[in-house]
Amino acid sequence: MSQNLPRSDQAENRWAESGGLADLARRPASQVCRLERMGAAFPTRLSFMRLLLRRMQKERWSIERPKFALDEQGFGRAVYRVRTKDRTYSLVAFANPLAPDQRTDRVIASAWDAAFVLFDGDPQEADLDRLEANAPHQEAGRFYATDLVISRANRSIRLFEYVCDCLANGRQPDPQRILDVGYLMRTTAVYGNGKFGVSDRSRVVRREEAQNSFQIEMLTVYLIRLFTFDQLEHIAACRAPGRSVSLEPALKRMLGIGNATGLGMAPFVVSHPELMHQWFAARETALARIRSLSGIQTPSIDRAVHLTRRALLHLEQWPLDDEAYKQRNARLREDLEVILKWLTESDDTDLTGQYWNRLISRSEQKLSVDAQELLVALLIEVYPKVIDGLDDAFYASEARPLNASQRVGEFRTFLDTRYDWTDRFNFKSDEQNQHFWYVSENKLEPRFGNRWTDPGADQEMPVAIARDISSLRKALKGYDAEETLAQFLLDMPQYRHLVRRAQSAGALEYAEIQDNLIAKGTSPLDILRFKLACFGAAKFDPKSSLWTRITMFQGAPLPDEIASDSADDWWLSTLPSVH
Repeated sequence: MSQNLPRSDQAENRWAESGGLADLARRPASQVCRLERMGAAFPTRLSFMRLLLRRMQKERWSIERPKFALDEQGFGRAVYRVRTKDRTYSLVAFANPLAPDQRTDRVIASAWDAAFVLFDGDPQEADLDRLEANAPHQEAGRFYATDLVISRANRSIRLFEYVCDCLANGRQPDPQRILDVGYLMRTTAVYGNGKFGVSDRSRVVRREEAQNSFQIEMLTVYLIRLFTFDQLEHIAACRAPGRSVSLEPALKRMLGIGNATGLGMAPFVVSHPELMHQWFAARETALARIRSLSGIQTPSIDRAVHLTRRALLHLEQWPLDDEAYKQRNARLREDLEVILKWLTESDDTDLTGQYWNRLISRSEQKLSVDAQELLVALLIEVYPKVIDGLDDAFYASEARPLNASQRVGEFRTFLDTRYDWTDRFNFKSDEQNQHFWYVSENKLEPRFGNRWTDPGADQEMPVAIARDISSLRKALKGYDAEETLAQFLLDMPQYRHLVRRAQSAGALEYAEIQDNLIAKGTSPLDILRFKLACFGAAKFDPKSSLWTRITMFQGAPLPDEIASDSADDWWLSTLPSVH
Protein backbone atom coordinates (compact mmCIF):
# COMPACT_ATOMS: atom_id res chain seq x y z
CA MET A 1 0.00 0.00 0.00
CA SER A 2 1.10 3.53 -0.70
CA GLN A 3 2.32 5.30 2.42
CA ASN A 4 1.10 8.80 1.53
CA LEU A 5 -2.33 10.00 0.48
CA PRO A 6 -2.03 13.46 -1.09
CA ARG A 7 -4.45 16.08 0.12
CA SER A 8 -6.87 17.40 -2.46
CA ASP A 9 -6.02 20.94 -3.44
CA GLN A 10 -8.22 23.51 -1.73
CA ALA A 11 -8.93 25.35 -5.00
CA GLU A 12 -10.10 22.11 -6.55
CA ASN A 13 -12.59 21.56 -3.74
CA ARG A 14 -14.55 24.77 -3.89
CA TRP A 15 -17.63 22.70 -4.67
CA ALA A 16 -17.33 21.32 -1.14
CA GLU A 17 -16.79 24.73 0.43
CA SER A 18 -19.90 26.13 -1.25
CA GLY A 19 -22.02 23.08 -0.53
CA GLY A 20 -21.68 21.83 -4.12
CA LEU A 21 -22.07 23.48 -7.49
CA ALA A 22 -25.59 24.31 -8.57
CA ASP A 23 -25.79 22.38 -11.83
CA LEU A 24 -23.83 19.16 -11.64
CA ALA A 25 -24.04 17.34 -14.96
CA ARG A 26 -24.41 13.72 -13.99
CA ARG A 27 -24.22 11.13 -16.73
CA PRO A 28 -27.77 10.16 -17.75
CA ALA A 29 -29.34 6.81 -16.90
CA SER A 30 -29.65 6.11 -20.62
CA GLN A 31 -25.86 5.95 -20.67
CA VAL A 32 -24.90 4.31 -17.38
CA CYS A 33 -27.86 2.01 -16.59
CA ARG A 34 -27.10 -0.27 -19.53
CA LEU A 35 -25.84 -3.83 -19.28
CA GLU A 36 -22.67 -3.24 -21.29
CA ARG A 37 -21.53 -0.43 -19.01
CA MET A 38 -22.69 -2.15 -15.82
CA GLY A 39 -20.62 -5.15 -16.91
CA ALA A 40 -17.54 -2.91 -17.03
CA ALA A 41 -17.84 -1.67 -13.44
CA PHE A 42 -14.81 -1.36 -11.15
CA PRO A 43 -14.69 -0.88 -7.37
CA THR A 44 -14.48 2.69 -6.10
CA ARG A 45 -14.03 4.60 -2.85
CA LEU A 46 -17.80 4.22 -2.50
CA SER A 47 -17.66 0.41 -2.56
CA PHE A 48 -19.13 -1.23 0.51
CA MET A 49 -15.88 -2.82 1.72
CA ARG A 50 -14.18 0.58 1.67
CA LEU A 51 -17.10 2.16 3.54
CA LEU A 52 -16.84 -0.49 6.25
CA LEU A 53 -13.10 -0.17 6.81
CA ARG A 54 -13.22 3.62 6.88
CA ARG A 55 -15.89 3.43 9.56
CA MET A 56 -13.77 0.94 11.50
CA GLN A 57 -10.88 3.39 11.28
CA LYS A 58 -12.89 6.48 12.16
CA GLU A 59 -14.67 4.90 15.12
CA ARG A 60 -11.63 2.92 16.28
CA TRP A 61 -13.26 -0.49 16.31
CA SER A 62 -11.27 -3.21 18.05
CA ILE A 63 -10.95 -6.85 17.03
CA GLU A 64 -10.12 -9.59 19.54
CA ARG A 65 -9.96 -13.38 19.40
CA PRO A 66 -11.39 -14.65 22.72
CA LYS A 67 -11.55 -18.28 21.59
CA PHE A 68 -9.36 -20.31 19.28
CA ALA A 69 -9.88 -24.01 19.98
CA LEU A 70 -8.45 -25.74 16.93
CA ASP A 71 -6.67 -29.10 16.98
CA GLU A 72 -3.38 -29.85 15.22
CA GLN A 73 -5.19 -30.30 11.89
CA GLY A 74 -6.97 -26.97 12.23
CA PHE A 75 -10.39 -28.40 13.11
CA GLY A 76 -12.48 -26.91 15.90
CA ARG A 77 -14.06 -23.57 16.67
CA ALA A 78 -13.00 -19.97 17.11
CA VAL A 79 -14.59 -16.64 18.01
CA TYR A 80 -13.61 -13.17 16.77
CA ARG A 81 -15.07 -10.25 18.72
CA VAL A 82 -15.54 -6.80 17.18
CA ARG A 83 -16.27 -3.89 19.46
CA THR A 84 -17.83 -0.88 17.74
CA LYS A 85 -18.54 2.41 19.47
CA ASP A 86 -21.99 1.17 20.53
CA ARG A 87 -22.06 -2.66 20.55
CA THR A 88 -20.34 -5.95 19.94
CA TYR A 89 -20.47 -8.43 17.06
CA SER A 90 -18.81 -11.84 17.04
CA LEU A 91 -17.84 -14.14 14.21
CA VAL A 92 -18.18 -17.76 15.26
CA ALA A 93 -16.14 -20.11 13.06
CA PHE A 94 -16.35 -23.90 12.80
CA ALA A 95 -13.68 -25.81 10.84
CA ASN A 96 -14.50 -29.41 9.98
CA PRO A 97 -12.90 -32.32 8.09
CA LEU A 98 -14.03 -32.48 4.45
CA ALA A 99 -13.46 -35.30 2.01
CA PRO A 100 -11.94 -34.15 -1.34
CA ASP A 101 -14.95 -35.39 -3.30
CA GLN A 102 -17.24 -33.13 -1.24
CA ARG A 103 -15.34 -29.92 -2.02
CA THR A 104 -17.14 -27.83 -4.66
CA ASP A 105 -17.88 -24.21 -5.56
CA ARG A 106 -21.51 -25.02 -6.27
CA VAL A 107 -24.28 -23.74 -4.02
CA ILE A 108 -25.88 -27.21 -4.01
CA ALA A 109 -23.06 -28.61 -1.84
CA SER A 110 -23.97 -29.93 1.61
CA ALA A 111 -20.57 -29.91 3.34
CA TRP A 112 -17.75 -27.36 3.57
CA ASP A 113 -14.33 -26.88 5.13
CA ALA A 114 -15.70 -24.16 7.37
CA ALA A 115 -19.01 -22.62 8.43
CA PHE A 116 -19.48 -19.20 9.99
CA VAL A 117 -22.11 -17.20 11.88
CA LEU A 118 -21.99 -13.49 12.67
CA PHE A 119 -23.52 -13.31 16.15
CA ASP A 120 -25.15 -10.19 17.58
CA GLY A 121 -23.24 -9.66 20.82
CA ASP A 122 -20.97 -11.96 22.85
CA PRO A 123 -21.92 -15.64 22.45
CA GLN A 124 -21.97 -17.80 25.56
CA GLU A 125 -20.93 -21.46 25.61
CA ALA A 126 -24.55 -22.51 25.15
CA ASP A 127 -24.71 -20.33 22.02
CA LEU A 128 -21.53 -21.90 20.66
CA ASP A 129 -22.88 -25.40 21.28
CA ARG A 130 -26.14 -24.52 19.54
CA LEU A 131 -24.35 -22.98 16.58
CA GLU A 132 -21.94 -25.88 16.28
CA ALA A 133 -24.93 -28.21 15.95
CA ASN A 134 -26.53 -26.04 13.26
CA ALA A 135 -24.05 -23.83 11.37
CA PRO A 136 -22.27 -26.67 9.52
CA HIS A 137 -25.66 -27.65 8.08
CA GLN A 138 -26.28 -24.08 6.84
CA GLU A 139 -29.80 -23.82 5.37
CA ALA A 140 -30.71 -27.16 6.94
CA GLY A 141 -29.88 -25.74 10.37
CA ARG A 142 -32.02 -23.70 12.75
CA PHE A 143 -31.07 -20.19 13.76
CA TYR A 144 -32.05 -17.54 16.31
CA ALA A 145 -32.62 -13.79 16.02
CA THR A 146 -29.06 -13.23 17.33
CA ASP A 147 -27.66 -14.97 14.23
CA LEU A 148 -27.21 -12.17 11.70
CA VAL A 149 -25.29 -13.80 8.86
CA ILE A 150 -24.37 -17.38 7.95
CA SER A 151 -21.63 -18.33 5.54
CA ARG A 152 -19.58 -21.30 4.41
CA ALA A 153 -16.22 -21.63 2.71
CA ASN A 154 -13.83 -24.13 1.18
CA ARG A 155 -10.07 -24.02 1.14
CA SER A 156 -8.21 -23.39 -2.05
CA ILE A 157 -6.41 -26.71 -2.09
CA ARG A 158 -3.80 -25.61 -4.63
CA LEU A 159 -2.76 -22.66 -2.44
CA PHE A 160 -3.63 -23.48 1.19
CA GLU A 161 -1.46 -26.61 1.41
CA TYR A 162 1.37 -25.00 -0.52
CA VAL A 163 1.53 -21.93 1.74
CA CYS A 164 1.11 -24.04 4.87
CA ASP A 165 4.01 -26.27 3.82
CA CYS A 166 6.20 -23.24 3.11
CA LEU A 167 5.52 -21.71 6.53
CA ALA A 168 6.06 -25.05 8.30
CA ASN A 169 9.46 -25.25 6.64
CA GLY A 170 10.42 -21.77 7.74
CA ARG A 171 10.13 -19.97 4.42
CA GLN A 172 7.77 -17.56 2.72
CA PRO A 173 5.72 -18.69 -0.28
CA ASP A 174 6.37 -17.53 -3.82
CA PRO A 175 4.47 -14.22 -4.24
CA GLN A 176 3.46 -15.21 -7.76
CA ARG A 177 1.71 -18.31 -6.41
CA ILE A 178 -0.19 -16.02 -4.03
CA LEU A 179 -1.30 -13.81 -6.92
CA ASP A 180 -2.26 -16.73 -9.14
CA VAL A 181 -5.06 -17.64 -6.71
CA GLY A 182 -5.51 -14.62 -4.43
CA TYR A 183 -7.21 -16.35 -1.49
CA LEU A 184 -6.82 -19.21 0.98
CA MET A 185 -10.56 -19.81 1.19
CA ARG A 186 -13.52 -18.97 -1.00
CA THR A 187 -17.07 -18.63 0.23
CA THR A 188 -19.91 -20.26 -1.67
CA ALA A 189 -22.52 -18.15 0.12
CA VAL A 190 -22.87 -15.27 2.56
CA TYR A 191 -26.50 -15.17 3.66
CA GLY A 192 -28.21 -12.45 5.70
CA ASN A 193 -31.47 -10.51 5.84
CA GLY A 194 -33.66 -13.37 7.03
CA LYS A 195 -32.36 -15.97 4.56
CA PHE A 196 -32.88 -19.53 5.83
CA GLY A 197 -34.13 -18.30 9.18
CA VAL A 198 -31.31 -15.97 10.24
CA SER A 199 -32.23 -12.60 11.70
CA ASP A 200 -34.26 -10.25 9.57
CA ARG A 201 -32.64 -6.96 8.57
CA SER A 202 -35.16 -5.11 10.74
CA ARG A 203 -33.05 -6.06 13.77
CA VAL A 204 -30.09 -3.96 12.63
CA VAL A 205 -31.47 -1.50 10.08
CA ARG A 206 -31.49 1.46 12.47
CA ARG A 207 -27.91 0.92 13.61
CA GLU A 208 -25.49 3.40 12.07
CA GLU A 209 -22.86 0.78 11.29
CA ALA A 210 -25.40 -1.51 9.62
CA GLN A 211 -27.55 0.99 7.72
CA ASN A 212 -25.50 1.19 4.56
CA SER A 213 -25.77 -1.63 2.04
CA PHE A 214 -24.38 -5.04 3.05
CA GLN A 215 -22.19 -3.72 5.89
CA ILE A 216 -22.96 -6.66 8.16
CA GLU A 217 -22.11 -9.10 5.36
CA MET A 218 -18.88 -7.26 4.54
CA LEU A 219 -17.86 -7.40 8.20
CA THR A 220 -18.47 -11.15 8.16
CA VAL A 221 -16.21 -11.62 5.14
CA TYR A 222 -13.45 -9.46 6.62
CA LEU A 223 -13.45 -11.56 9.79
CA ILE A 224 -13.48 -14.81 7.79
CA ARG A 225 -10.31 -13.53 6.14
CA LEU A 226 -8.67 -13.17 9.56
CA PHE A 227 -9.69 -16.70 10.48
CA THR A 228 -8.04 -18.09 7.33
CA PHE A 229 -4.73 -16.47 8.29
CA ASP A 230 -4.89 -17.72 11.87
CA GLN A 231 -5.92 -21.25 10.89
CA LEU A 232 -3.13 -21.44 8.30
CA GLU A 233 -0.41 -20.32 10.71
CA HIS A 234 -1.78 -22.55 13.48
CA ILE A 235 -1.60 -25.66 11.28
CA ALA A 236 1.90 -24.75 10.14
CA ALA A 237 3.06 -24.26 13.73
CA CYS A 238 1.58 -27.62 14.74
CA ARG A 239 3.39 -29.35 11.88
CA ALA A 240 6.77 -27.87 12.74
CA PRO A 241 6.94 -26.49 16.31
CA GLY A 242 9.80 -24.04 16.69
CA ARG A 243 10.57 -24.00 12.98
CA SER A 244 7.47 -22.52 11.36
CA VAL A 245 7.18 -18.84 10.53
CA SER A 246 4.27 -16.44 10.15
CA LEU A 247 3.17 -15.18 6.76
CA GLU A 248 4.70 -11.80 5.90
CA PRO A 249 2.19 -8.92 6.18
CA ALA A 250 2.68 -7.88 2.53
CA LEU A 251 1.67 -11.36 1.39
CA LYS A 252 -1.21 -11.50 3.86
CA ARG A 253 -2.57 -8.27 2.45
CA MET A 254 -2.68 -9.77 -1.02
CA LEU A 255 -4.78 -12.68 0.19
CA GLY A 256 -8.46 -11.89 0.18
CA ILE A 257 -11.48 -14.14 0.37
CA GLY A 258 -12.56 -15.82 -2.82
CA ASN A 259 -16.17 -16.11 -3.78
CA ALA A 260 -18.05 -18.13 -6.35
CA THR A 261 -20.98 -15.92 -7.34
CA GLY A 262 -23.85 -17.10 -9.49
CA LEU A 263 -27.28 -15.91 -10.51
CA GLY A 264 -28.52 -15.47 -6.94
CA MET A 265 -27.28 -11.88 -6.91
CA ALA A 266 -28.73 -10.70 -10.21
CA PRO A 267 -32.48 -10.43 -9.45
CA PHE A 268 -31.70 -8.44 -6.28
CA VAL A 269 -30.67 -5.45 -8.38
CA VAL A 270 -33.96 -5.62 -10.30
CA SER A 271 -36.15 -6.10 -7.24
CA HIS A 272 -34.56 -3.21 -5.31
CA PRO A 273 -34.72 -0.30 -7.79
CA GLU A 274 -34.69 2.37 -5.08
CA LEU A 275 -31.44 0.98 -3.71
CA MET A 276 -29.89 0.66 -7.17
CA HIS A 277 -30.66 4.33 -7.74
CA GLN A 278 -28.74 5.25 -4.59
CA TRP A 279 -25.70 3.23 -5.69
CA PHE A 280 -25.64 4.86 -9.11
CA ALA A 281 -26.51 8.37 -7.93
CA ALA A 282 -23.66 8.51 -5.40
CA ARG A 283 -21.06 7.52 -7.97
CA GLU A 284 -22.43 9.78 -10.68
CA THR A 285 -22.64 12.75 -8.30
CA ALA A 286 -19.03 12.20 -7.28
CA LEU A 287 -17.99 12.09 -10.92
CA ALA A 288 -20.00 15.22 -11.74
CA ARG A 289 -18.23 17.09 -8.94
CA ILE A 290 -14.86 16.13 -10.39
CA ARG A 291 -15.86 17.07 -13.94
CA SER A 292 -16.86 20.53 -12.70
CA LEU A 293 -13.39 21.25 -11.29
CA SER A 294 -11.10 23.77 -13.00
CA GLY A 295 -7.60 24.95 -12.29
CA ILE A 296 -6.32 21.41 -11.71
CA GLN A 297 -3.11 21.22 -9.69
CA THR A 298 0.01 19.18 -10.48
CA PRO A 299 -0.26 16.92 -7.37
CA SER A 300 -3.65 15.70 -8.60
CA ILE A 301 -2.20 14.87 -12.02
CA ASP A 302 0.69 13.07 -10.33
CA ARG A 303 -1.76 11.06 -8.24
CA ALA A 304 -3.73 10.12 -11.36
CA VAL A 305 -0.51 9.01 -13.07
CA HIS A 306 0.42 6.89 -10.05
CA LEU A 307 -2.99 5.22 -9.98
CA THR A 308 -2.93 4.56 -13.73
CA ARG A 309 0.38 2.77 -13.37
CA ARG A 310 -1.04 0.82 -10.44
CA ALA A 311 -4.03 -0.17 -12.57
CA LEU A 312 -1.68 -1.44 -15.28
CA LEU A 313 0.15 -3.60 -12.75
CA HIS A 314 -3.17 -4.78 -11.33
CA LEU A 315 -4.16 -6.00 -14.80
CA GLU A 316 -0.87 -7.91 -15.09
CA GLN A 317 -1.64 -9.59 -11.75
CA TRP A 318 -5.25 -10.46 -12.67
CA PRO A 319 -5.38 -14.22 -13.44
CA LEU A 320 -7.93 -15.21 -16.08
CA ASP A 321 -9.05 -18.30 -17.97
CA ASP A 322 -11.96 -16.72 -19.82
CA GLU A 323 -10.89 -15.80 -23.37
CA ALA A 324 -13.36 -12.95 -23.78
CA TYR A 325 -12.16 -11.33 -20.56
CA LYS A 326 -8.54 -11.83 -21.62
CA GLN A 327 -9.22 -9.92 -24.81
CA ARG A 328 -11.06 -7.18 -22.93
CA ASN A 329 -8.20 -6.75 -20.48
CA ALA A 330 -5.66 -6.69 -23.32
CA ARG A 331 -7.59 -3.82 -24.89
CA LEU A 332 -7.90 -2.19 -21.48
CA ARG A 333 -4.13 -2.25 -21.02
CA GLU A 334 -3.71 -0.52 -24.37
CA ASP A 335 -6.27 2.11 -23.38
CA LEU A 336 -4.60 2.71 -20.01
CA GLU A 337 -1.35 3.42 -21.82
CA VAL A 338 -3.26 6.03 -23.83
CA ILE A 339 -4.64 7.57 -20.63
CA LEU A 340 -1.13 7.60 -19.17
CA LYS A 341 0.11 9.43 -22.24
CA TRP A 342 -2.69 12.00 -21.97
CA LEU A 343 -1.86 12.61 -18.31
CA THR A 344 1.90 12.86 -18.68
CA GLU A 345 1.67 15.18 -21.68
CA SER A 346 -0.63 17.67 -19.93
CA ASP A 347 0.67 21.20 -19.62
CA ASP A 348 -0.37 24.30 -17.67
CA THR A 349 -2.65 25.42 -20.51
CA ASP A 350 -4.61 22.15 -20.34
CA LEU A 351 -5.11 22.46 -16.59
CA THR A 352 -6.68 25.93 -16.57
CA GLY A 353 -10.12 24.76 -17.70
CA GLN A 354 -12.23 21.74 -16.78
CA TYR A 355 -9.49 19.29 -17.56
CA TRP A 356 -11.15 16.20 -16.07
CA ASN A 357 -14.37 16.89 -17.92
CA ARG A 358 -12.47 17.02 -21.19
CA LEU A 359 -10.57 13.85 -20.32
CA ILE A 360 -13.78 11.93 -19.60
CA SER A 361 -15.35 13.16 -22.86
CA ARG A 362 -12.22 12.20 -24.76
CA SER A 363 -12.27 8.71 -23.26
CA GLU A 364 -15.90 8.26 -24.33
CA GLN A 365 -14.92 9.05 -27.91
CA LYS A 366 -11.73 7.01 -28.18
CA LEU A 367 -11.54 4.27 -25.53
CA SER A 368 -13.35 1.06 -24.62
CA VAL A 369 -16.20 1.06 -22.12
CA ASP A 370 -13.94 -0.82 -19.70
CA ALA A 371 -11.38 2.01 -19.88
CA GLN A 372 -14.07 4.67 -19.52
CA GLU A 373 -15.39 3.11 -16.32
CA LEU A 374 -11.92 2.47 -14.91
CA LEU A 375 -11.10 6.14 -15.47
CA VAL A 376 -14.22 7.13 -13.54
CA ALA A 377 -13.19 4.96 -10.59
CA LEU A 378 -9.63 6.28 -10.79
CA LEU A 379 -10.65 9.94 -10.68
CA ILE A 380 -12.88 9.35 -7.67
CA GLU A 381 -9.81 7.84 -6.02
CA VAL A 382 -7.76 10.97 -6.77
CA TYR A 383 -10.15 13.10 -4.70
CA PRO A 384 -10.94 11.42 -1.36
CA LYS A 385 -13.15 14.30 -0.26
CA VAL A 386 -15.30 14.15 -3.37
CA ILE A 387 -17.54 11.59 -1.69
CA ASP A 388 -18.26 13.77 1.34
CA GLY A 389 -21.93 13.40 2.12
CA LEU A 390 -22.34 10.56 -0.37
CA ASP A 391 -20.90 7.68 1.62
CA ASP A 392 -23.73 7.34 4.11
CA ALA A 393 -26.67 7.14 1.69
CA PHE A 394 -26.62 3.53 0.54
CA TYR A 395 -30.04 2.67 1.88
CA ALA A 396 -33.56 3.49 0.76
CA SER A 397 -37.19 3.22 1.75
CA GLU A 398 -39.03 0.58 -0.26
CA ALA A 399 -42.55 1.17 1.05
CA ARG A 400 -43.96 1.81 -2.46
CA PRO A 401 -47.43 3.18 -1.63
CA LEU A 402 -50.01 2.77 -4.38
CA ASN A 403 -51.81 5.92 -5.52
CA ALA A 404 -54.94 4.41 -7.04
CA SER A 405 -56.64 7.81 -7.36
CA GLN A 406 -54.14 8.99 -9.99
CA ARG A 407 -55.69 9.62 -13.41
CA VAL A 408 -54.86 7.22 -16.19
CA GLY A 409 -53.83 10.04 -18.52
CA GLU A 410 -51.41 11.52 -16.02
CA PHE A 411 -49.88 8.13 -15.27
CA ARG A 412 -49.67 7.29 -18.96
CA THR A 413 -47.76 10.51 -19.65
CA PHE A 414 -45.44 9.75 -16.77
CA LEU A 415 -44.67 6.29 -18.18
CA ASP A 416 -44.15 7.71 -21.66
CA THR A 417 -41.52 10.03 -20.21
CA ARG A 418 -39.73 7.80 -17.70
CA TYR A 419 -40.04 4.47 -19.49
CA ASP A 420 -39.75 5.57 -23.11
CA TRP A 421 -36.62 3.40 -23.33
CA THR A 422 -38.85 0.30 -23.46
CA ASP A 423 -39.87 1.41 -26.98
CA ARG A 424 -36.52 0.11 -28.26
CA PHE A 425 -37.66 -3.50 -27.99
CA ASN A 426 -40.09 -5.42 -30.19
CA PHE A 427 -41.58 -7.98 -27.86
CA LYS A 428 -43.34 -9.73 -30.72
CA SER A 429 -39.90 -11.03 -31.67
CA ASP A 430 -38.75 -14.40 -30.34
CA GLU A 431 -35.26 -13.01 -29.82
CA GLN A 432 -36.59 -10.39 -27.40
CA ASN A 433 -38.28 -13.15 -25.37
CA GLN A 434 -35.51 -15.75 -25.49
CA HIS A 435 -34.95 -16.18 -21.74
CA PHE A 436 -36.81 -16.33 -18.46
CA TRP A 437 -35.70 -16.17 -14.83
CA TYR A 438 -37.04 -18.65 -12.29
CA VAL A 439 -36.26 -20.07 -8.83
CA SER A 440 -34.95 -23.61 -8.55
CA GLU A 441 -37.01 -25.94 -6.40
CA ASN A 442 -34.10 -27.73 -4.71
CA LYS A 443 -32.06 -24.71 -3.53
CA LEU A 444 -34.47 -21.80 -3.87
CA GLU A 445 -31.86 -20.01 -5.99
CA PRO A 446 -32.49 -17.93 -9.17
CA ARG A 447 -31.85 -19.61 -12.50
CA PHE A 448 -31.75 -18.43 -16.14
CA GLY A 449 -33.66 -20.53 -18.67
CA ASN A 450 -34.28 -20.63 -22.42
CA ARG A 451 -37.99 -20.05 -23.00
CA TRP A 452 -38.03 -22.16 -26.16
CA THR A 453 -36.17 -25.22 -24.87
CA ASP A 454 -36.37 -25.31 -21.05
CA PRO A 455 -39.37 -26.11 -18.83
CA GLY A 456 -40.49 -23.69 -16.11
CA ALA A 457 -41.47 -20.55 -18.01
CA ASP A 458 -44.83 -20.68 -16.22
CA GLN A 459 -42.88 -20.02 -12.97
CA GLU A 460 -41.13 -16.93 -14.32
CA MET A 461 -39.80 -14.34 -11.86
CA PRO A 462 -40.88 -10.69 -12.37
CA VAL A 463 -37.49 -9.66 -13.79
CA ALA A 464 -38.56 -8.70 -17.33
CA ILE A 465 -39.30 -5.08 -16.42
CA ALA A 466 -38.92 -3.76 -19.98
CA ARG A 467 -41.41 -6.28 -21.38
CA ASP A 468 -43.87 -5.89 -18.52
CA ILE A 469 -43.85 -2.08 -18.51
CA SER A 470 -44.33 -2.15 -22.28
CA SER A 471 -47.36 -4.38 -21.74
CA LEU A 472 -48.69 -2.05 -19.05
CA ARG A 473 -48.39 0.97 -21.34
CA LYS A 474 -50.33 -0.78 -24.07
CA ALA A 475 -53.05 -1.86 -21.63
CA LEU A 476 -53.48 1.72 -20.38
CA LYS A 477 -54.19 2.97 -23.91
CA GLY A 478 -57.59 1.29 -23.75
CA TYR A 479 -58.74 3.53 -20.88
CA ASP A 480 -60.05 7.07 -20.81
CA ALA A 481 -57.51 9.63 -19.62
CA GLU A 482 -59.85 10.80 -16.83
CA GLU A 483 -60.39 7.31 -15.47
CA THR A 484 -58.59 6.48 -12.21
CA LEU A 485 -55.99 3.79 -11.82
CA ALA A 486 -58.34 2.18 -9.30
CA GLN A 487 -60.73 1.21 -12.06
CA PHE A 488 -57.92 0.07 -14.30
CA LEU A 489 -56.51 -2.18 -11.57
CA LEU A 490 -59.92 -3.60 -10.74
CA ASP A 491 -60.11 -4.72 -14.33
CA MET A 492 -56.46 -5.77 -14.63
CA PRO A 493 -55.05 -6.64 -11.18
CA GLN A 494 -52.04 -8.36 -12.76
CA TYR A 495 -50.51 -4.90 -13.26
CA ARG A 496 -50.84 -3.81 -9.63
CA HIS A 497 -47.19 -4.51 -8.71
CA LEU A 498 -45.97 -2.68 -11.83
CA VAL A 499 -48.04 0.41 -11.10
CA ARG A 500 -46.68 0.52 -7.56
CA ARG A 501 -43.15 0.05 -8.84
CA ALA A 502 -43.43 2.74 -11.48
CA GLN A 503 -45.03 5.28 -9.14
CA SER A 504 -42.21 4.85 -6.60
CA ALA A 505 -39.13 3.93 -8.62
CA GLY A 506 -39.98 5.60 -11.90
CA ALA A 507 -39.29 9.04 -10.46
CA LEU A 508 -35.74 7.96 -9.54
CA GLU A 509 -33.25 8.60 -12.32
CA TYR A 510 -31.15 5.46 -11.95
CA ALA A 511 -33.73 2.97 -10.67
CA GLU A 512 -34.09 0.79 -13.75
CA ILE A 513 -31.70 -1.22 -15.90
CA GLN A 514 -32.56 0.22 -19.30
CA ASP A 515 -32.18 -3.03 -21.21
CA ASN A 516 -34.26 -6.11 -21.95
CA LEU A 517 -33.15 -8.75 -19.43
CA ILE A 518 -34.79 -11.63 -21.30
CA ALA A 519 -33.41 -10.92 -24.78
CA LYS A 520 -31.17 -13.25 -26.71
CA GLY A 521 -27.56 -12.42 -25.91
CA THR A 522 -28.31 -11.06 -22.44
CA SER A 523 -25.41 -11.80 -20.09
CA PRO A 524 -26.27 -12.11 -16.39
CA LEU A 525 -22.56 -11.58 -15.75
CA ASP A 526 -23.05 -7.88 -16.50
CA ILE A 527 -25.46 -7.55 -13.58
CA LEU A 528 -23.26 -9.69 -11.34
CA ARG A 529 -20.17 -7.60 -12.05
CA PHE A 530 -22.00 -4.35 -11.35
CA LYS A 531 -23.21 -5.52 -7.96
CA LEU A 532 -19.90 -7.15 -7.04
CA ALA A 533 -18.02 -3.97 -7.96
CA CYS A 534 -20.38 -2.07 -5.66
CA PHE A 535 -19.30 -4.52 -2.95
CA GLY A 536 -15.66 -3.72 -3.75
CA ALA A 537 -14.77 -7.03 -5.39
CA ALA A 538 -12.06 -7.24 -8.03
CA LYS A 539 -10.39 -9.70 -10.41
CA PHE A 540 -13.56 -11.08 -11.94
CA ASP A 541 -12.87 -14.53 -13.36
CA PRO A 542 -15.93 -15.88 -15.24
CA LYS A 543 -16.29 -19.65 -15.28
CA SER A 544 -19.36 -19.66 -17.55
CA SER A 545 -21.94 -17.20 -18.77
CA LEU A 546 -23.78 -17.67 -15.47
CA TRP A 547 -21.18 -17.45 -12.66
CA THR A 548 -17.85 -15.95 -11.81
CA ARG A 549 -15.13 -16.13 -9.22
CA ILE A 550 -14.00 -12.95 -7.51
CA THR A 551 -11.69 -11.85 -4.72
CA MET A 552 -12.91 -9.75 -1.79
CA PHE A 553 -10.73 -7.63 0.51
CA GLN A 554 -7.57 -8.40 -1.49
CA GLY A 555 -5.07 -5.72 -0.49
CA ALA A 556 -7.17 -4.59 2.46
CA PRO A 557 -5.32 -3.52 5.60
CA LEU A 558 -4.84 -6.01 8.41
CA PRO A 559 -6.47 -5.21 11.77
CA ASP A 560 -3.33 -3.60 13.21
CA GLU A 561 -3.02 -1.40 10.09
CA ILE A 562 -6.56 0.02 9.96
CA ALA A 563 -5.66 3.01 12.12
CA SER A 564 -2.81 4.12 9.83
CA ASP A 565 -3.12 7.11 7.50
CA SER A 566 -2.60 4.89 4.46
CA ALA A 567 -5.14 2.24 5.44
CA ASP A 568 -7.67 3.29 2.81
CA ASP A 569 -5.22 3.28 -0.08
CA TRP A 570 -5.89 -0.21 -1.46
CA TRP A 571 -7.88 0.47 -4.63
CA LEU A 572 -6.91 -2.09 -7.32
CA SER A 573 -4.29 -3.52 -5.01
CA THR A 574 -0.99 -4.85 -6.32
CA LEU A 575 2.12 -6.57 -5.08
CA PRO A 576 4.87 -4.33 -6.57
CA SER A 577 7.73 -6.75 -5.81
CA VAL A 578 6.38 -9.31 -8.29
CA HIS A 579 7.67 -8.97 -11.86
